[in-house]
Amino acid sequence: MDDQEFITIQYRFDLTDGSGEVFELLLDLKKIELRGQAGHTPPAWAKLDFHQCPHCPFSSKAGEYCPVAANISPLVAPFEKLLSYDQIFLTVTLPERQISQKTSVQRALSSLLGLAIAASGCPHTDFLKPMARFHQPLASEEETIFRATSTYLLAQYFLRKTGRDADFDLEKLPGIFERMQVLNLGMAGRLRAASRTDSSVNAIIQLDLYAKAMPLVIKQSLEEIRHLFVPFLEG
Repeated sequence: MDDQEFITIQYRFDLTDGSGEVFELLLDLKKIELRGQAGHTPPAWAKLDFHQCPHCPFSSKAGEYCPVAANISPLVAPFEKLLSYDQIFLTVTLPERQISQKTSVQRALSSLLGLAIAASGCPHTDFLKPMARFHQPLASEEETIFRATSTYLLAQYFLRKTGRDADFDLEKLPGIFERMQVLNLGMAGRLRAASRTDSSVNAIIQLDLYAKAMPLVIKQSLEEIRHLFVPFLEG
């Protein structure tokens, strides 16, 4: 059992011109939420009523800022001068390991924003908290699908252990990702209105592609990875 209160996840972006950006994300291990950056005031586009998601559970009286937008706002500002296809060298340092790769701004920023969104405290992203705790930078679509379905099924195991109904047929999982698509659309709308370049918007679109793929994969019964479980099926 983890007896720490926080862990630090560092994203380092090294640009081809020799400049760079470093983000230190402090993850609360009890709430699985990011601690806000000291001294940062979210911009106007992070206000709750600015391109507010139609399924938002908050009213404008409940809080001044959208928790997702407030979380990502300090992360997207430094990339205003970059285009999504610009190449960077990304280094992600986690407590357990360090991962480095040359990639595009879009893909690197999508990985960073995915963590910030999952650990934002928005009720629509709460199901992503286990994945945020065991964050996997630069995950592919296949890896994301595997982790998301595995996380959901483990949650059903815990539900059954507490005597509640469990959904081992994944019937409710598509609905979760459909709500995420609505959220992603709202975040993209905010960023389009606030950004001068396409890097942050395309990073959200990259995340949305994964959300869109999930219902289709479930419909196909995850047959593409069924062969991986032959030892269990034949054992």
